[in-house]
Amino acid sequence: MLPQIRMLPGKNLAVMMWNFYMAQWVRLSCIGGLLLGGCGSFESSHAEVSLPSLFSTHAVLQKSDRVPIWGKGAPGEAVNVTLDAATATAQTGADGRWKTVLDLSRSGSGPFELVVKGNNTLTVSDVMVGEVWLASGQSNMEWVIYNSTGAKEVIAQSANNAIRQFRVKQVATATQAADVIGEWKVADPATTGSFTAVGYFFAKDLQRTLNCPVGLINSSWGGTPIEAWTSLEALSRDADLKATTLRQHTDKNSFPEKLKEYASKFQAWSQQYQRADAATADVKAITAPELPATLTWKPVELPADSSANLPPAGAVWLRRTFTIPAEAANIQQTLSIGRIDGFYTVYFNGEKSAEINATTGASKPGPIYLNPKLVKAGEAVVAIRIYNPAGTPSIRSGQPLRFMNQELTGTWQSYTELSLPAPEPAALAAMPSPPEQPPQDRLINTYLYNGMIAPLMPYAIRGAIWYQGESNGGRGWQYRTAFALLIEDWRGRWEQGAFPFYFCQLANFGQKNAKPEEHAWAELRESQALALKLRATGQAILIDVGEADDVHWRNKIVGGERLSRIALANTYGKPMEFSGPVYESKKVEQDKIRLTFTHVEGGLKAAPLPSTYQPRSTIDRTVPLVRNSPNSELEGFAICGSDKKWVWAQARIDGNTVIVWSPEIKEPTEVRYAWAMNPTCNLTNGSGLPASPFRTDDFPLTTRNAK
Repeated sequence: MLPQIRMLPGKNLAVMMWNFYMAQWVRLSCIGGLLLGGCGSFESSHAEVSLPSLFSTHAVLQKSDRVPIWGKGAPGEAVNVTLDAATATAQTGADGRWKTVLDLSRSGSGPFELVVKGNNTLTVSDVMVGEVWLASGQSNMEWVIYNSTGAKEVIAQSANNAIRQFRVKQVATATQAADVIGEWKVADPATTGSFTAVGYFFAKDLQRTLNCPVGLINSSWGGTPIEAWTSLEALSRDADLKATTLRQHTDKNSFPEKLKEYASKFQAWSQQYQRADAATADVKAITAPELPATLTWKPVELPADSSANLPPAGAVWLRRTFTIPAEAANIQQTLSIGRIDGFYTVYFNGEKSAEINATTGASKPGPIYLNPKLVKAGEAVVAIRIYNPAGTPSIRSGQPLRFMNQELTGTWQSYTELSLPAPEPAALAAMPSPPEQPPQDRLINTYLYNGMIAPLMPYAIRGAIWYQGESNGGRGWQYRTAFALLIEDWRGRWEQGAFPFYFCQLANFGQKNAKPEEHAWAELRESQALALKLRATGQAILIDVGEADDVHWRNKIVGGERLSRIALANTYGKPMEFSGPVYESKKVEQDKIRLTFTHVEGGLKAAPLPSTYQPRSTIDRTVPLVRNSPNSELEGFAICGSDKKWVWAQARIDGNTVIVWSPEIKEPTEVRYAWAMNPTCNLTNGSGLPASPFRTDDFPLTTRNAK
């Protein structure tokens, strides 16, 4: 690996940068009456009245007595807004901004025309009035119907003028965006395949039960942390999150100058010590399906820290072919290439998929997200060109080397394009270190809030549904702080009170544990559940629907329906159970522990456990389900004594309580349930809803110091 130096700003610069960003936030935030109608502004001619993109054809407006409508026009312009029988007026300020509020509480469903009159007239057609929900988070919220279970049948039967989605274009930005880019789409076989699957099934249940239009504002982006969706001011309320934000923003802004300086130094160094790269190979031929016979190829075992078939320095090509199964084709997959010594370019099926060189800066090892169009069933080719001017160009051990879950370790073919002698000590000492690349924009704290959330405000919504957490999986303890900050911050900025915020707990994923162990995902689920202490929150438990080999479980109808239960019961007052059993208290009874629960409508139940399961629903393969407590009525319970050593427990239902014990623990003190990344568990209530994972102990968690 090329030497890397991480250059951190000094204290004075750090303070200056933080003050700068806070000033930018204050300037651009929706505070007071200066920025009429929300965060940021949208570009338009001041001579004509205009509207943000949310107010466009096929829009759904919230049935409420306070529906903000805002826009721009000429300074001092009188504006009149009407929809159905509702009307309101406004006058633009000196900056050309205007805002007014419609009372749509008595409006019918529509469709209507939204008419805005100023010096010109705007008419927005086919506007419905009903229930509007924001759907946000990462990939499992972004996941579309087209890639979900039963997609063909769902899409074919999806025509429904009363279900609509506004898909927010994915934008990550350092300052708050003027507007979002997107358009409303009516549910139809031609459009529904691209709807958020969880959001669609949520909306479908609501529309069918409430018999009113439902609009989804889909603002989601896969592989993103919660901090990216949170405002600068909210993150500044926590010292650790504030420090991380400052570091990310400083690194992002200082990187171009650091990179420019490094590139200049490296070019001078490579020329002085005769270490310059010399690309001569035919890239198209080397990355083609057939191995070029005109070149001399040698086998090399990878990963490896050294190899007799690789030069001491220079440039080499490494090639490997493997088979992609049909069920994995045409879907974005990941390629992990391990730790590479040197600069590199990765080609997948002939197309450049990743590159690190002297003009890009260094990058931490991580997965490459492949273009779905390149992921074709059958034989695939990975070709990597590595240029290392100061050491053996190779792929080192210590990091994964695989496509999806398919290992790519073993024999590769190598071709030496440039062979250099080992560098002299003086050359090594003088070699400059590349600056490390900052995170991708979508991973930087506040950037998604700025680009995809703030511009939506204060569009009237009934509430929000949220599915996110996988990207914070290693920081479960910190999530309890970050999640609460996001919820309360969004509510405060939307200026419509504590609107309902309903979320999905992380589904089961990964390998089964043979014995009770600590796990970061279990700790993150606990942090998600702690958000229930906030007003108007609800949690959909998905511990029974995930897939061991696919974080994107496909049966999204379950997620949508469990969220809709929460909304129908708590927001719309429908009489139904909306939660599985939730742990309430424990009582030690000699060598057993008795647990009590809330949400036990219909009684506690032990759901049947299958003898086999599919690790991935898109692959026709089953494996045996190994029971941890094969003679127990209930699975998923662990118990410990004062020594804090956990063992699998026996558990049975006793009325509306559960009794837990183990012959190995004579004096039990604590119990855990479903405390694993992918637990085997089966406690439900009479409604068939699974119990939420929990622990009775307060032992220190493994992620407590993960920042």
